[in-house]
Order: sequence, then C-alpha cells, then structure tokens
Amino acid sequence: MFITVKLLPAFRCPCLPLPNSEGGLYVCMNTFLAFGREHVERHFRKTGQSVYMHLKRHVREKVRGASGGALPKRRNSKIFLDLDTDDDLNSDDYEYEDEAKLVIFPDHYEIALPNIEELPALVTIACDAVLSSKSPYRKQDPDTWENELPVSKYANNLTQLDNGVRIPPSGWKCARCDLRENLWLNLTDGSVLCGKWFFDSSGGNGHALEHYRDMGYPLAVKLGTITPDGADVYSFQEEEAVLDPHLAKHLAHFGIDMLHMHGTENGLQDNEIKPRVSEWEVIQESGMKLKPMYGPGYTGLKNLGNSCYLSSVMQAVFSIPEFQRAYVGNLPRIFDYSPLDPTQDFNTQMTKLGHGLLSGQYSKPPVKSELIEQVMKEEHKPQHNGISPRMFKAFVSKSHPEFSSNRQQDAQEFFLHLVNLVERNRIGSENPSDVFRFLVEERIQCCQTRKVRYTERVDYLMQLPVAMEAATNKDELIAYELTRREAEVNRRPLPELVRAKIPLSACLQAFSEPENVDDFWSSALQAKSAGVKTSRFASFPEYLVVQIKKFTFGLDWVPKKFDVSIDMPDLLDINHLRARGLQPGEEELPDISPPIVIPDDSKDRLMNQLIDPSDIDESSVMQLAEMGFPLEACRKAVYFTGNMGAEVAFNWIIVHMEEPDFAEPLTMPGYGGAASAGASVFGAAGLDNQPPEEIVAIITSMGFQRNQAIQALRATNHSLERALDWIFSHPEFEEDGDFVIEMENNGNANIISEAKPEGPRVKDGPGTYELFAFISHMGTSTMSGHYICHIKKEGRWVIYNDHKVCASERPPKDLGYMYFYRRIPS
Repeated sequence: MFITVKLLPAFRCPCLPLPNSEGGLYVCMNTFLAFGREHVERHFRKTGQSVYMHLKRHVREKVRGASGGALPKRRNSKIFLDLDTDDDLNSDDYEYEDEAKLVIFPDHYEIALPNIEELPALVTIACDAVLSSKSPYRKQDPDTWENELPVSKYANNLTQLDNGVRIPPSGWKCARCDLRENLWLNLTDGSVLCGKWFFDSSGGNGHALEHYRDMGYPLAVKLGTITPDGADVYSFQEEEAVLDPHLAKHLAHFGIDMLHMHGTENGLQDNEIKPRVSEWEVIQESGMKLKPMYGPGYTGLKNLGNSCYLSSVMQAVFSIPEFQRAYVGNLPRIFDYSPLDPTQDFNTQMTKLGHGLLSGQYSKPPVKSELIEQVMKEEHKPQHNGISPRMFKAFVSKSHPEFSSNRQQDAQEFFLHLVNLVERNRIGSENPSDVFRFLVEERIQCCQTRKVRYTERVDYLMQLPVAMEAATNKDELIAYELTRREAEVNRRPLPELVRAKIPLSACLQAFSEPENVDDFWSSALQAKSAGVKTSRFASFPEYLVVQIKKFTFGLDWVPKKFDVSIDMPDLLDINHLRARGLQPGEEELPDISPPIVIPDDSKDRLMNQLIDPSDIDESSVMQLAEMGFPLEACRKAVYFTGNMGAEVAFNWIIVHMEEPDFAEPLTMPGYGGAASAGASVFGAAGLDNQPPEEIVAIITSMGFQRNQAIQALRATNHSLERALDWIFSHPEFEEDGDFVIEMENNGNANIISEAKPEGPRVKDGPGTYELFAFISHMGTSTMSGHYICHIKKEGRWVIYNDHKVCASERPPKDLGYMYFYRRIPS
C-alpha cells in the first residue's frame, strides 16, 4: 500500500495487512515502509529503526434507534486514514474509528497521537503529514474510487427521435460491423453501435463514438447491463459515466421495459430467448450456484482494472509446488535478506504475493452471526476476501509500456514476461522456472539438395495451431451460418451458437507438419533456395504449458478470434513428438555462413540507419498496437523504419508479418557481420569487441553462462541467432585464457562463474502429462475481454474469477486459451 505524503516520501507496505486487520499496520518513520505485526519485529532487528507509527481501524456495529434501524448517517470525525480497505464506509450497519500512535521499539513504548505537548514540532508535522495524506492509488485510478456518478446535464431535456425504432430483447449487432459484444444504444436515435475496448474492458471498433461525432447525440446505454435497478450510461459530451434519472422513460421510447430486463454480470442478457451458450456464460459458469471456497490456496485476487490476465497467471503459477517452495517456503530467508527497500525487490514481492494466496489469512468464511444476519435480511451473498496485487503489478510491469498500463493484455505474453523476471532474479542456484524450460529441435531441409541442418533452441511453452479445416461438425457450422444471416436480415433472435469442434489430434498434427522457410539460404548451393522446417521436442519439460493460437487477422487486417471447442484431455501423451536427431542416410548442410550483403536500395538503407531503442516513437507504436498487431512487432516496425511514422511502420508490418520471428522481442545484434560494422554507431564495440549487454542478458536468461554467451557473440559478430547455433555446436566449450584474463580486468569479473558452463537447464523425462490448470479468455482479442483460471485442487476443479473463488461445477476445458500440464512419473 502506498500513501503519498506531501512533506515526506511515500510509505509502502511490503506485506499484505491493512489497518483494519488484526494487529493493524506499523509504518517506519524513517523509511515509511509499512509492516504487519508479524513482520515489524523483523524489520526492527534488521535495520535498528525503532520509531514506528501504529495505525489501527476499529469496526463496530452502529447504535440502533428506537425502531431498530441504525441511527441516521452523519460524518464520522474519527475517520482520518485515506486507505484502501475492504469496508464500505457508508454502511448503514457499521461505524469506524481510526487510531494512531507512535511505538518505540524494543520496549513498545506508546505515545498516542496527536500529542503536541510531548513531541517535537518536526515529529508532529511528520505525523500529521502521514495521517492526512491521500493514497496515490486514488490519484492513479480516480474512477475506481468515485462514490457517486454525476447526473448527466443532458438527461432532463434529452431529445428522442420518433423514428419507429424498436430494440429486440436479444440478437443485437453493431450497425456498422459484425461485433456482438460491447454494444451501446444511443438514446436519441436508437442506433446500436460498438464501443471502444478501453471503455469497459470489452472489444469494439469505436463506432458508437464515431456516431456521436457525426450526429452529436450525447447519451448511450450499454446493452446487456439494463436491469430494474438501472444500467451503464455514458455521456460522450461529458466524457464520463453518468446517471440518467429518466432512463426508464428513455428506454421505453425504443420498446424496452426496464422492469422485465435482467442483466448478467458480464453484460449479456439472461432471458428465455438467448440460450446460455456464449463463451462468457460457459467459461464463467454463469447461472450455476457455485459454492465459495475458503482457506489456504483458495484466495482470490482483486481486479485492479484489466488485471485479470495477471491474476490468472499467478494463480496457476503458485499452484505449482516448485514455485511454492522457492518463494513461500523461503519466506523467512527472503524477508531477512531483502534490500532496505523491499518494494523494489522481485523475490520479496513474489514471496509476499505467494504467501497471501497460500496462507489462507485472506480467505476466511463469514462468521455464523453474519450468515444469520444475511438470511434475516434476505440478501445472502457469498463473501470473498481476496488480496489486492497493486504493489506486485506495479513492480513487475515497471518500464514495460503495455503491462504498466491499465489496458487488457495477453496472458501468454505476461507468462513469458514473468518467466524472464524469475530467470533474472533467481534465488541462489534455485530457479523454479526450470520446470517450464525445454529444448526444441528444428530440422531445416534444403528442398533442392535434400541436405539437412539440425539446431536446438530453448522454449517455455508449446504454441498449438487451431486446425479449423479439421472441424468434425462442418455441416452444422454451414447450417448455423445460413440461419444466422437470415435472422440478422429479418431482425429475429439469433439461433443457438454452434462452435467448430476441433480434435486435439488435428492440432498436434498441424504442429508437427513441415512449414516453408522464407528466404532460406542453402549453404550447399551457396544461394537462396526453397526450404522446409519441422519442429520436435528435444526434451520434455516437467510442466508443459500449451497455448492455443486462437487469435489471427482477417482479410481486412482486423484481429479475430477462433471461437472453437477443442477436446483437451485430462491425460496427454506427446511422446510421438520426441526429436530423433540426424537419421541414417541424411546428409548435413555445410557449416557455412551466408555472405554479408549490404543493400543499396532506399528501404534497406533506412533499415541500416539504426536508432537508439530508447528513442523509439512510442506514439507510433501504440497506434499500431491499437490496430491489433503484437506490441513487439510494432516496436520493431517503428525501429527499423527509423521513426518515420505509423504509416511507414505499417507498411513494414505488412511485408514482414509472415516471418516466424515477427512477434519476437526487438534485439540489437545486427545482421551477421553487419553488427560489428554498425557497432561504432552505438559505441558498443571497441578494441575488446564487447557485445551489447542486452544481447548477453537474453542468452544468459536462457540458462547459459555469461562468459559462454560473450564468447559465442564475439565468434559470430554479435549475431544472436548465430551465437545460439555456436553454443549448441560447441558443447565442449572451454574458457580461453585470454578471455578470462580480459574479463578479470574489467568490472564484471566478479560475476564469472568458476564452474564449467553447461547447456540450458532442462528437466527431461517422458512426454505423458496430466491437466491441472487452464486459463480461459472471453472477448474478441487479447487486448479486450476477461480472463479466468480453473485449477484442480484436492481432486476437484476450482474456478478463480478475480477475487471470487468457488468450486467448479462444469469446468469448460474445451474453451481454454492456456493449459498447464504436469508430468506423470513413469
């Protein structure tokens, strides 16, 4: 938790307790770090800091009036802490009182606050500044903390056109595109149009906003949120969510009776006309009475606004014993040896989050008296505690242009980002991400000479293509599409959704089939030739992560998602995908590098005028990203076109989007020997031919030794791809004497390992697995929608939907996006 103090630095809470938790919160008056009662003693012993401010919020039932109800609300002058708590400060049943005092360790001598008589003036000023400060989370997310929506100034005199428009109870579609989610009804002319994805975490092409700009009609209501109690109303003119006190009248103008509308949590209609088969309903198990789960391992994570991708990944990761042992199992040691500012330490933040998820302290069932009171009031609702991962998200996403935003992200990309952070911040020799790492054998064959080359690369997940052509219900799909189009034309309710049913075997077959290699240079021919590549597992990981490649682009370059059903099994056997290496009768391609060609045309000259990566025009990057292209591809497009603008970069994307490394992160190795020629531009290469540090970091993050990475880069003129080939082709690598002497003479000598370098750390074994978790995505693209996670615990499936954790009744294993399998011991 952060509290910004005008006169002092912000104080941060490296542990999870809040002032209203048992024991309260202790704030170090020197560092302004905050601790729960169980950790403040550790901080005192470690730092010697002895003065802490103890903050405690007391919660009491309100005094009842003569009629039995609570006394009328009045401002509570005893509340002075502006903190992020779970309690509703406007509750009719409870009142709150904040208490603050200084505590002097080790004797726990207490001084009540305020205390002008006993404390020096500077101490009093510092205490007052802490107590009166505003939480920066309220400043960062003002909409999240808004108590009441304003009434729109257009509501009272809203003009509604008498154009005969009537809105059906279901079957809505944007009037300008084919989208059926995130639809908004304009309250002036009855137009149904899609919103922008950042309005409410749903996908859209912004046609509702375009309509406002064309016509000036200010108010719109989101279809699917209409209930007898109200709906989501947005004012384009006022640029915020608003209240419409005459909403029932405005909706009745278009034939909508609010009293008979019932919106579901995800914004879809729950009525007899629309069958409950949409992915939102099926994945979230809507309409079922799910039993809440409490205790260790059943703690949810609160949604911070499009943070569900992070929550789902972290729930799956911390269900793995190796991650539990590495962080939560080492909690005392990690906390004891954390830096003075633990908020900036990855291992401390991972441990803190893991402890919150696994301890059970933040997932407790309601007490019996609360249940009885809820039943008496006929308003029983399951209570879900959950924890807020604000500090963890702030740390792991810092300096990342996408994860640091409040926009929705790709869970697969965040998973790889997390693995990279774990690799860089390993705890001694222990690295829990080793359980995901495996080697892929790539076999490339020259189609003309039939000669082959075998290489290996490191990977952390299996990307499985969707074999749409193998659908087993093609006749049903054709019939459904015809019926759907007819219903749209006649404005009738849409038929029940029919999904393509894809066998997993077809997807595995598509994964293993040869693919063409563009611009393949045959070392046997010393020229470009046709080439094909096949991939196999050179090793099987202990935990196999499978991503279903559901996202693609249509002919109009609009991102699309395959809404398909794949029969993902509980038991998976992929032993048939084991690599076999060079086979008898196969002849290897000569180990000759392609010649370095410096092109003369303007396009390639532009690509060689490299810019500093820190100077990439982020506005152009975001323009391209909003079109649905992968972020890293957008960064490369802007980089390789020399910051010439989004239009020029877009042309680069069109030309290169079929390349296998299209969405790979931007690296600076140059092209073959061109790196050394261009190194002087960056000042990277001097007499010692030192490779760029960012390329070294990429190779070491794969598990190779730093000195091995540097020597491989030097031998290949700083080419990342060729350096990896060099490492795999030199398994007998030994440090050369000149290299070691040179490294001992520079400032990095202390990080050279004395042990002989080994290959990447892999935990090979049989390729038989059991499913234990999967992450599902709802929405039209990875930049919109919602993620939830299902995990199998203690023999039954559990659904983790943000802070809500319940026993799953029908886990939708066929609709997942990422699947987590654990190896079955042989």
